[in-house]
Amino acid sequence: MPLPLYLLAMAVFAMGTSEFMLAGLLPDIASDFDVTVGTAGLLTSAFAIGMIVGAPLVAALARNWPRRPALLGFVLVFAAAHALGAVTTSFPVLFATRVVAAVANAGFLAVALTAAATLVSPDRKGRALAVLLSGTTVATIAGVPGGSVLGTTLGWRATFWAVAALCLPAALGILKGIRAGRDEDEATGRPALRAELAQLARPRLMLVMLLGALVNAATFASLTFLAPVVTDSAGLGEWWISVALVLFGAGSFVGVTVAGRLSDRRPGPVIAVTGPLLLIGWPALAVLADEPAALFTLVFVQGALSFALGSTLITQVLYEAAGAPTMAGSYATAALNVGAAVGPVVAAATLGTEAGTLGPLWASGLLVAVALLIAFPLLTVITASRSTEVLTETPYPSGGAGHL
Repeated sequence: MPLPLYLLAMAVFAMGTSEFMLAGLLPDIASDFDVTVGTAGLLTSAFAIGMIVGAPLVAALARNWPRRPALLGFVLVFAAAHALGAVTTSFPVLFATRVVAAVANAGFLAVALTAAATLVSPDRKGRALAVLLSGTTVATIAGVPGGSVLGTTLGWRATFWAVAALCLPAALGILKGIRAGRDEDEATGRPALRAELAQLARPRLMLVMLLGALVNAATFASLTFLAPVVTDSAGLGEWWISVALVLFGAGSFVGVTVAGRLSDRRPGPVIAVTGPLLLIGWPALAVLADEPAALFTLVFVQGALSFALGSTLITQVLYEAAGAPTMAGSYATAALNVGAAVGPVVAAATLGTEAGTLGPLWASGLLVAVALLIAFPLLTVITASRSTEVLTETPYPSGGAGHL
């Protein structure tokens, strides 16, 4: 795989740390601003809403920009939003900084996902996506637990400062690793924006976007409120939150790595196997949450299954949106973050029920069940063989495939 792909993944690491870090910080943020944990959880939805709105909007605005200044600008705005979030004493201002950071993140991902697809041959999009998403999975393994430890030791604001600092080497990597100006094939043969937006009328594209959103909603429903499960349901200390996050992140890394090697050629078996297992896993985690050994084992397994299934569906989005080379990344980003916005809201609504802190786990199971009820009758449609015509619609610069 080409070096610029790994440099993009480094920036995704910084942004992924921010997107997931609230899972370990919500109790402290809620206490600091004198709001409920459920209200603090809306910060996750604020980030996701910014991603949903920002992804297509910023991608449309930036489609004619050279990639290097676009990516660099998004990273610097992202860093500035976190610096402001670290010093504010107002919850509405913190909420607003999450939206701004999300718009910058959305713009970055929309450009980066499209760029990643053009750095490799058309039949290796799944592997390219796996490399890019490895930034997110490494964030869940190292960045998010590290942020949780930092937040426990020095307060949640220190974690925001740390994320801002992480953006600086990522910005340097973009300057050094991404070619200045436009590639020749960026400037020629590009469809009009209206033609790219028209791709959204394709039923199969909308179907895989819906499924990706539902699976990601299930992931964020439980991940956002994992800390109370560890401390309340399992009765463990705050330091064990970091352990749970590390295990979830390790599982997600395994899941996206394995799926990346299968999703290009065998998406059907990946969906058929991981879907039912994921459905079983969330209720099992709710039932066994008071047993630490079972809790930590299932957290790892659910991380692996969630990212294996989710990344496979998002790869399908990129394939189905091949006729929209500058907007495909924004469609994938929007699908992911519709789920990231809806999941915590659904989960927060369950906290006041008899299920209590286990409510989000049951909500995740329900969301996966809905996805499978839609997916399985249409599995052959979702995973139908991609024609050569579709595969060749995505720009592929000569010599850009690289090697593993």
